[in-house]
Amino acid sequence: MSVQDFTTSIVIDQSPEEVFNAVTNVRGWWSEEIEGDSAKLNDEFDYHYEDVHRCKVKLIEVINNQKIVWLVEENYFKFTEDETEWTGTKPTFEISEKDGKTELRFTHFGLVPDYECFDICRDSWTNYMQNSLKKLITTGKGEPNASGKPQTENERKLSSK
Repeated sequence: MSVQDFTTSIVIDQSPEEVFNAVTNVRGWWSEEIEGDSAKLNDEFDYHYEDVHRCKVKLIEVINNQKIVWLVEENYFKFTEDETEWTGTKPTFEISEKDGKTELRFTHFGLVPDYECFDICRDSWTNYMQNSLKKLITTGKGEPNASGKPQTENERKLSSK
């Protein structure tokens, strides 16, 4: 049986440069509480959502308007038995032109169905890509987590525990 990393994609009318700029604006689509830089090779940032999820991310590959690879260096989940499940995984954003449009393919390498967090993480990433990041790209305004305001249904459920 082969490993099945989580992946999702969107196709939009905006240019690869616009998509790249939106992806690197992590505060604009994932969380307003990102601390650090998120646009250039070797940039590092910290993400946290209340006491539910924290991670430290480093950009290990950046090809302007084409590809961004994050490495999750540290991770904490309040809601899984293995609190470090994401540690060592690689969320990856690949940007390509296709039939006059731009495709953004997001793959979280290492996020596999065997993970306890898989269903929650799959649903959350799908929402961030298909909703928040897509809106940031197409309208200039995403729907990131704000302080004390969960974005996804899963985050609302986890916050109340």
